[in-house]
Amino acid sequence: MNDIGAPGSGSALPDDETLLADLGRFLDELDPPPDDLVQRVQFALELENLDVEVARWERAGELAGVRSTATGTITFTVSDLTVMINLTRIGKLHRIDGWLAPAGEYEVEMRVADEGTFSTVADEGGRFVLENVPCGTTQILVHLGEGPHRRTVVTPTVVL
Repeated sequence: MNDIGAPGSGSALPDDETLLADLGRFLDELDPPPDDLVQRVQFALELENLDVEVARWERAGELAGVRSTATGTITFTVSDLTVMINLTRIGKLHRIDGWLAPAGEYEVEMRVADEGTFSTVADEGGRFVLENVPCGTTQILVHLGEGPHRRTVVTPTVVL
């Protein structure tokens, strides 16, 4: 505690606990946590027991935040893989056009919280399409290789 607000000092200043409580209420009013914070954390933790490599979001242009707009391109990278997706909103759903580099016929999954998983396989040129993807907290998983050499790359969470 500070000496200024010590009990019996005759000061009108509040003690540390009161100041911290007031600050907490102030922050809750001005910048409350997102309503879906618990859902986002639970969604991310579902991959906890899976051996994955997390790709980095190459932030550029309009989609530099966590929430997407109706259309746009996002690029994710990891040491030896680039995943580029183009989002097109069609009503309440999205079409995802994607490209993998280096190209290959890899399994691609789009996880959407509370909506399930949407899967496809990229063609030999690394191109893939996922249609009718609903809005929500989303991650892309790319499964590279087969058997004991199989590895999974996951993108950061994006809210469509």
